Amino acid sequence: MGDEGSTDAYDVDEVMATTKSPKGGSPRTAGFAAPTSGVGNYARQRWEAIKAGELGALPIILGLVVIVIIFGFADDQFLTARNFTNLLLQMAPVAALAMGIVFILLIADGEVVSIDLSVAFVAAVGGVIMTLLQRPNDPGWPWWAAILGAVLITTAIGLLHALIITKLGVPSFITTLAGFLVWSGVVLWLTTRFSTAGTIRIQDERLVDIANNFLSDGVGWVIGIAVVVGYAVSQFNTMRLRQSRGLDTKPVPVVIAQIVGIAAVTLGAVYVANSDRGVPQITITLGVFLLFWTFITTRTAFGRHIYAVGGNPEATRRAGISVDNIRIAVFAINGFMAGVGGVILASRLRSVATNTGGGNLLLNVIAAAVIGGTSLFGGSGRVVSALYGALVITAIQNGMDLLGLNSGIKFIVTGIVLLLAVMVDSVSKRRRAVRGLT
Repeated sequence: MGDEGSTDAYDVDEVMATTKSPKGGSPRTAGFAAPTSGVGNYARQRWEAIKAGELGALPIILGLVVIVIIFGFADDQFLTARNFTNLLLQMAPVAALAMGIVFILLIADGEVVSIDLSVAFVAAVGGVIMTLLQRPNDPGWPWWAAILGAVLITTAIGLLHALIITKLGVPSFITTLAGFLVWSGVVLWLTTRFSTAGTIRIQDERLVDIANNFLSDGVGWVIGIAVVVGYAVSQFNTMRLRQSRGLDTKPVPVVIAQIVGIAAVTLGAVYVANSDRGVPQITITLGVFLLFWTFITTRTAFGRHIYAVGGNPEATRRAGISVDNIRIAVFAINGFMAGVGGVILASRLRSVATNTGGGNLLLNVIAAAVIGGTSLFGGSGRVVSALYGALVITAIQNGMDLLGLNSGIKFIVTGIVLLLAVMVDSVSKRRRAVRGLT
């Protein structure tokens, strides 16, 4: 192998092979049928994969069905087009922050959980910095420069946390718990220093429009159709490449059924949103981030290194990959996405205040990442988990708000949902271990 920090495709494949036992097949291909197999064989293999702990998106689908049934019957406003659009707006900052947390969870070392408890207040720092920089003539930065300044600051905070964790050996729990206190203090200090009321309004309408603007009906339909076509092309291209390499693939009828399902969900969402105010602009922005980070994690060596660190850091180190550098990069990504989430949150509220980043934001963000299917034990999860989880957790919060439940009940329900998600993750991990898949 090469020196520390140098690697190649062979190194990565070797590391991934050491983190997953071949007994029973690779979990990355669990549930796939051979090219010549039919739907029945695929269904049997998928059922065996589920029993082995490879649940995929099944818990999310079942959870959303239960949420829709409960709140749909409990309040007649929950299933309206207006509330659906509100859900898309409300989940945006949570989803952005959860994307960063997904990266943090992916590098967890077995039983040692990697976490960032400061992410909500780091986001708040980003929102406050942006708001202060855009004040007319004080200093009056352009809207794009204010955003850039905020995101650079939060990325630097992520790097600072990473250096403390990797170079000084302080656990991420302690480092980010200290960060929780420090950055909450920074938010309080900045908002009270520059405003006697403790609230600073965003005065640049372009910044307000980030999370409060909507696409026209026509543009919404074009983007919706483009998403479906892009997904279809991606699925068939993946199937073709796997077949050319002699790897397992899904049967064509299953692929077509998935495309039809995605088309129904996507175009149905566009139809419902257009019947109200239209598709929120911020939803498209999140989609771009989703595509970008998904490409990074699934199509690059760096992405494979992240999974390798979470799967088996010692084997990764022996393969010549710098584990510390991967962790530093991951915390920097988390800081960047915290800045993005802070900008979205400030834009949506049209201001920042002393309580920005407080409340149950941190709980919701971590819950979104875990509920979406990212393992607390590292090496398992996808960036799209952030969107799945954000949708679930925001739908629960939205439904409870419509019912007028008090904050205590909201915390109790959210905590129970988070505990259930972690229990499912733990049981799945044990089943995979029994089957030799971890």
